[in-house]
Amino acid sequence: MNDPFPLFGFSTSLLELISFALSVVTVALNIRQLHWSWLFSILSSALYAIVFFDARLYGDMGLQFVFILVSVWGWVNWLRGNDQYERLQVTLLSSHDRFGFLGIMVIAFVVLSWFLKTFTDTDVPYADGFLTAGSLLGQVLLSRKKLENWHVWIVVDVLYVALYIYKGLMLTAILYAIFVVMAIMGLRAWSKTCLQ
Repeated sequence: MNDPFPLFGFSTSLLELISFALSVVTVALNIRQLHWSWLFSILSSALYAIVFFDARLYGDMGLQFVFILVSVWGWVNWLRGNDQYERLQVTLLSSHDRFGFLGIMVIAFVVLSWFLKTFTDTDVPYADGFLTAGSLLGQVLLSRKKLENWHVWIVVDVLYVALYIYKGLMLTAILYAIFVVMAIMGLRAWSKTCLQ
């Protein structure tokens, strides 16, 4: 299922192709704030873990398992709401939370990069570590319906396009280019419903 075959002039696998399709559905449902997005997120993350393992992107592989856990948490949040059991609304982070989350991302980047450089055979420990930390931040913010999740995803997805081209995952690079456009659409859609 992970054997390469040609598609539109580049090499891919059935596993990457299915992961691609499930990921597009996930983001499309996120933009519309439909809780079913989390089911598709779980499925695409499980399949992408295998794709990234084969590409020696171990940070991204591990990230998929975290995405599965955070997706379960996000699904519960979107269905249940906040601590008072009110329906979760799109909101902005406070200035204090922005700095806090940025600090956590920097620490996660340093730790992940060190781990990947020291304990794996990856050839891109810093890129993999940075994008993994950024993706974790984006996923947590998405789970809490914070508008800033889309800003994070735009930056991370642009950088992922370059990484996946470098790693020869052309279909996934195209997917992340589509994600950039979808993240811009998500930002615009969520901005209309954001509580200030």
